[in-house]
Amino acid sequence: MEEVPHDCPGADSAQAGRGASCQGCPNQRLCASGAGAAADPAIEEIKEKMKSVKHKILVLSGKGGVGKSTFSAHLSHGLAEDENTQVALLDIDICGPSIPKIMGLEGEQVHQSGSGWSPVFLEDNLGVMSVGFLLSSPDDAVIWRGPKKNGMIKQFLRDVDWGEVDYLIVDTPPGTSDEHLSVVQYLAAAHIDGAVIITTPQEVSLQDVRKEISFCHKVKLPIIGVVENMSGFICPKCQKESQIFPPTTGGAEAMCQDLKIPLLGKVPLDPRIGKSCDKGQSFLVEAPDSPATVAYRSIIQRIQEFCSQRLPEGENPVGS
Repeated sequence: MEEVPHDCPGADSAQAGRGASCQGCPNQRLCASGAGAAADPAIEEIKEKMKSVKHKILVLSGKGGVGKSTFSAHLSHGLAEDENTQVALLDIDICGPSIPKIMGLEGEQVHQSGSGWSPVFLEDNLGVMSVGFLLSSPDDAVIWRGPKKNGMIKQFLRDVDWGEVDYLIVDTPPGTSDEHLSVVQYLAAAHIDGAVIITTPQEVSLQDVRKEISFCHKVKLPIIGVVENMSGFICPKCQKESQIFPPTTGGAEAMCQDLKIPLLGKVPLDPRIGKSCDKGQSFLVEAPDSPATVAYRSIIQRIQEFCSQRLPEGENPVGS
C-alpha cells in the first residue's frame, strides 16, 4: 500500500488530483475524477436514502488478514442481540467478499423489488449485502478496475432497501484506495459517525495502520478508535497468556498514545473464532465465556457510547 503525499489537499478538495503534490500519487486519477463528486446526483440520492439509517460505521485496516471482516461480523452480531436494534452489514470488499461465508449466508441470492435490492436477512433485525451474493460461485474472481468497483459501491448505497436501520456497518477492503475514497465521498453528505481501525500487535501491521489514520485525517473521517486483534493467546486450560505476535514497538496501545487515538480494546486469539467464522456462526454465542468474547462486548459497548454522543445528522458531516 502506497502512502498518499504528506501535503495531500484531501479527496473532497477542488484541487483533489490536480495539485502539484498529487503528482505521482497512486490515487491521483481517482481523486481527479471525483473532484467534482459533489455534482454527482448520486450524492444527494444516497443522502436521501441514508436518512433512514441512524449510525454509519466504517471498519478499516491497513493490512489484510488482521481480522477486519471477522470484527465487522461480530460487531453486527453483538449489536443485533438487542432485538429492538436494526443492523445492516454492507461488504464493499469487492475482490475478497468473505462476509457471506462468515455470516453463514453462502449461496444466498439478492432479490429485487420496486423499492430496490433486498438485503439478505440473517435475523429479522440483521440484514447483509455483499458482492458475494451476486457471484455464481464463491470461487469466482472479481476482476474489476476502479470505476466498476465505484459503480457497485454507489449501487449498494443508493439501491439497497435497508429500511429503518439503527447501525450500518461497512466492511471495507484493506488499504486506502478506490473503495475507501468512494464510500467516504458518497456518504459525505449523509453523516458518517466514524471509523473503527483494526490492527494486530506487530509493527509490520501498525506501520500500515498509521497510513490508514493519516487517510482518515485527510478525508476528515472521524476515528472512533483502534482495535488490536490477535492480542496474545490465553490458554483455555491453564489461563496463561502467551504473545504469538509480540508487540515489538509497544503494539496498538503505544501507537494510540502517540497519535492520541482511542484504543477501544484488545481481542486475544481464540481458535474458536476461526472455527465459528468457517461455520458461519456467532462466536459471541458459541463461546460466551471466552476472554475474546468479553473483549468484543466491551469494545461494542464503547462504539455504542461513541455513536450516542455524536451530533444529530447534518450538524457534523464528514468533510465539513
